[in-house]
Amino acid sequence: MATTRSHDELVNSMTGGMIRQHSPFVATTNLRPDGRPTSALRAELRTINNLANAWTCLLSIATPVTLIGVALWVGHWLITLPIVLLMGFVQNRMFILHHEGAHRLLFSNRKLNDLIGITIFGWLSFGTGTHAYRRAHANHHRDEFGAKEPDFLLYALYPITGASMRRKFRRDISGVSGYRILRPRLIGIVTKRFWRNSLRFYLGQFVIFVLFVIAGNPFAYLYLWLLPFMTVYQVVNRLRAIAEHGGMTRSADRRQTTHHIQQGMLARIFLVPLSVGHHLAHHVDSGVPFRNLPRLTRLLEQGGYITDKNTWPNYRSLWRALATKAEA
Repeated sequence: MATTRSHDELVNSMTGGMIRQHSPFVATTNLRPDGRPTSALRAELRTINNLANAWTCLLSIATPVTLIGVALWVGHWLITLPIVLLMGFVQNRMFILHHEGAHRLLFSNRKLNDLIGITIFGWLSFGTGTHAYRRAHANHHRDEFGAKEPDFLLYALYPITGASMRRKFRRDISGVSGYRILRPRLIGIVTKRFWRNSLRFYLGQFVIFVLFVIAGNPFAYLYLWLLPFMTVYQVVNRLRAIAEHGGMTRSADRRQTTHHIQQGMLARIFLVPLSVGHHLAHHVDSGVPFRNLPRLTRLLEQGGYITDKNTWPNYRSLWRALATKAEA
């Protein structure tokens, strides 16, 4: 009779293929032994800039409205096609704001944070507009690669072969991955356990669809909103996600759970906007708002928590390393 493998066995056999060696960290004036900033500095780093964040939210909504408006106004495929591609990156930015709201770091007023970060940007990033993502994501930070890790399989088994990596991206760009993400919402409406969240999902997409109706082209919802999410966004999301945790492992030391990568200008604009690329700093202290993560990263570098040994020079070098397993 087959036996169920324990989670520790799964962690040992499926994770850790991309860990880099580093020296034990010794606490400094500004940093604790686990890398977290000391109390006074932590309070300063956790300050939320409400006004600047409000402008960021407005800009992040105005950008897709402008792109969609241009596509509908011009009405030529030579303009529409690049806008479809750009919309995948715009949707990535909106998801990152939803992620910030899930940490309740978008606005210091909780009701405003939840309305804009959880509901509005949750709907805009094809979520339910509820706290479901926030609760699941809390497990990711509480114990990366732990028994309740929601994305264990997304990060596990790296490095993989080049052929396996190409298969993953073919599924992303062809809509297969997007369908798997939306499938629970498609069947959830008739499943007692999930029907409320599914209903909230459909409500959000209906609101967005109505905006396309008001704009005079309801059909454009399919190719200017749904298509980018089903294709381009899935590729961008995987590239970002595996660069954050691909091949790492369960550990109290965040340097073994999360990659640190130097970011070029294009990466900061398209792949990891809003400082989400400072992901090791984010996992060291998930209560630090995105605007202050670059400063925390600098403190971690100055204190010796982040060194050359556990830093990737760019995203390309890490992606190549993630696909270096020899073919069987």
